[in-house]
Amino acid sequence: MKKFLVLILGILLALPSYSMKIGGKNLPDTLKFGDSVLVLNGAGLRKKFWFKIYAGALYLPQKSQNWNEIVNSDKPMAIRMHFIYDGVSSSQMTDGWQDDFKHLLGGNYSKYVKQIKMFLSCFNVETHEDDIWDIVYIPGVGTKVLLNGKEKGVIPGLDFKKLVFSVFLSPKTQLPDLREEMLGID
Repeated sequence: MKKFLVLILGILLALPSYSMKIGGKNLPDTLKFGDSVLVLNGAGLRKKFWFKIYAGALYLPQKSQNWNEIVNSDKPMAIRMHFIYDGVSSSQMTDGWQDDFKHLLGGNYSKYVKQIKMFLSCFNVETHEDDIWDIVYIPGVGTKVLLNGKEKGVIPGLDFKKLVFSVFLSPKTQLPDLREEMLGID
């Protein structure tokens, strides 16, 4: 009987813990990438028109509401996009990212052309309901793009990480509601 209880306890401890449900999708309270354990800072819903597109979440080493410190820090962090909408084409994904980058960068877009091209090439597949895109910054490595846990590419440089995280966290973002929810701002 003791062995059975130890087995059950071990199974329960191995199951992921979920602390938030957004748009019907469970978001874990922590994510582990390499040696880094990141905590859920905040999460919200990305909508376009009246469609729910994805549950978006920000994961950090420790919680923070300071967008500027988050964007500029050279610490591990991640953004998770757990898709609700089924059938987002590769071109819809890349067009959306390009629009966000151009909006943030204005005339400085050409400075990042190489990194943006590398980043956009990661989104070369159609995205379906329950697909999970993770954008993970690892100091000294760069910004990793993962689809359902499989690496699609790595873009080096802290400057590019700052740009990608600004898409979600900058006051200039085109996603103001999601920004506030990811930052945990009431």
